[in-house]
Amino acid sequence: MTSHDHNIAPAHDSPARSPIEISPNSKEPLYRQLRRALEHQILSGAYSPEVALPSSRDLAHELGLSRNTVNAAVQELVATGLIEARPRSGHFVNSRLLAERRHEEDGSEPAAGSIDWEQKIRPVRDIHLPEITKTKNWQTYPYPFVAGQVDPDEFPRLAWAKALRTAMEPEHLPFSVRDAIDEDDPLLVKLLCQRVLPSRGIHVDPDNVLITAGSQQGLDLLAQLLVGPDTTVGVEDPGYVDAKHAFARVGGQLFPLKVDDRGMVPPPNGLDLVYVTPSHHSPTNVTLDSSRRTQLLTHMRDSDSLIIEDDYDSEFRYRGKPTPALKALPGSEHVIYLGSFSKFLAPGLRLGYIVAEPELIRRMRRHRRYSIRHVPGHTQRAMALLIDSGQYHRTISRRRTQLRKKWETLAAALEKHLPWTVPFPAGGVSVWIEAPAHLDARLLADECLRRGVVIERGDPFFLSPDSHRNNFRLGFAAIDIESIEPGVRLLAEAIDATLSGH
Repeated sequence: MTSHDHNIAPAHDSPARSPIEISPNSKEPLYRQLRRALEHQILSGAYSPEVALPSSRDLAHELGLSRNTVNAAVQELVATGLIEARPRSGHFVNSRLLAERRHEEDGSEPAAGSIDWEQKIRPVRDIHLPEITKTKNWQTYPYPFVAGQVDPDEFPRLAWAKALRTAMEPEHLPFSVRDAIDEDDPLLVKLLCQRVLPSRGIHVDPDNVLITAGSQQGLDLLAQLLVGPDTTVGVEDPGYVDAKHAFARVGGQLFPLKVDDRGMVPPPNGLDLVYVTPSHHSPTNVTLDSSRRTQLLTHMRDSDSLIIEDDYDSEFRYRGKPTPALKALPGSEHVIYLGSFSKFLAPGLRLGYIVAEPELIRRMRRHRRYSIRHVPGHTQRAMALLIDSGQYHRTISRRRTQLRKKWETLAAALEKHLPWTVPFPAGGVSVWIEAPAHLDARLLADECLRRGVVIERGDPFFLSPDSHRNNFRLGFAAIDIESIEPGVRLLAEAIDATLSGH
């Protein structure tokens, strides 16, 4: 629009609609421009048939047009039948004709001038892998045994709000608002190396660290740089679904690795890459034992292969001593370590990190530049301040205490109400349940929802889901501790109803 153009934004008490643009420099008459603009707004649903259109006086005043020009546009719309005049009430959208016009435009053929996006968008590689279907409105159910979520009341909102405010103070503001191109916050990286990673036995320099928008972005970066159509990737079976998707979408050939009560069974020779969750296996929470860790490291080093270690919730262990990370063991140069701040604070923060050899970190940093450049500086600096204040480790300690109580409550409830024994993990934020083979957890999940209980089916975690329909998972981080026992009691009732076919 030129400086001589007229435009009007919607009035505050009218339905939301785009501004009307009228240009006196156009060869098209002013009343025709106005008629076309009003017709577009009507067809896009900006005007309710129950509410009168703006009067010609109001439109003329606000657009800087004569009332004759406005009336000419309105009369053309009346002649088409799109609007109708009602005595002493004004002009209204003709709802019947509007519905007919919309029906005509909703046909299978694209409208003239429209874009056929089916032809424009490149198809995503069809990978034929199962997807996790989560109950989106799980908060509305009284017994949400959901995994991957947290109780919002347990989030350290006051400490986080303080860190965010402090990150806006003059000393920290440049790092919060700068365009770092492909750099990370130096304070966050420094504190990671000094105060966070050593608790996992990992001692590295800043050149070994990359900050990511959650561990999922880290997986995507690694998949794009390390996996191709000729790459063989060992994945735990059952295992983390989104990791399998990340590798398969770039052409990786997935090789299932069995998981038992000692964790993942080390792979045979010939794999290029192995993805593993050794601290708490996803989804069973089994810890990979020390002998298998050594065996895995030796094998991958001898074959010059790589390991991606996803250490997503190692902070939450309630029995026995935490095991060191694979990346902490001697000869771990072949290990790429994925960590996350999101799992224990809140998944919505989307903040994680990768620890690897400097050359890979540099390559990932360059690659990341062309997608998000860097993780938001304000979030990075706030997390650094949270760690530096000591609140980070206090939050971990408090959350561990809270989750241990829920873990104990859930263990007691399952022992009391379930008709079979459930092996309980030493840590994690969920419990994996392998039911008798004749129980279909897909049907059980539906039966549970009818009783207000949300569980997670286990079959999508397997590369062959139809052969493992008797597994399901109970998350206990988001549910109130008082709801655990009655929720398990209702789960037991749902199991009985599913087995009886009701």
